[in-house]
Amino acid sequence: MRSRSFEDVEIWKKSHAFVLEVYRQTESFPKHEIYGLTSQLRRAAVSIPANFAEGFGKATKPDKLRFYSMSQGSLEECRYYLILANDLGYCDTFALRTLIDEIGRMLGSYMRAIKADI
Repeated sequence: MRSRSFEDVEIWKKSHAFVLEVYRQTESFPKHEIYGLTSQLRRAAVSIPANFAEGFGKATKPDKLRFYSMSQGSLEECRYYLILANDLGYCDTFALRTLIDEIGRMLGSYMRAIKADI
């Protein structure tokens, strides 16, 4: 069965849950990071499901893949910010890093399936 909306796709659901958890975790970051790491991490996190949603709505497979690739780039950006937040002692990022690893594997598989069908 084909998904009718990006909201039906498990990758989007998990990446949206990731964003919600990033927002929760960054609430406790130091206030001096509000325009620094807090903002950067939140924006990169939001870009993962947002670009996936935009790609889902594109008509051609190359266009879809371009946006899914942007999601992957944002995912890797988040991966670094989580390492940094952990190393700075702002929060324990193990659970978030585990979730982002899962999302990355799912997104990679999804993209490979689309490429194989081109």
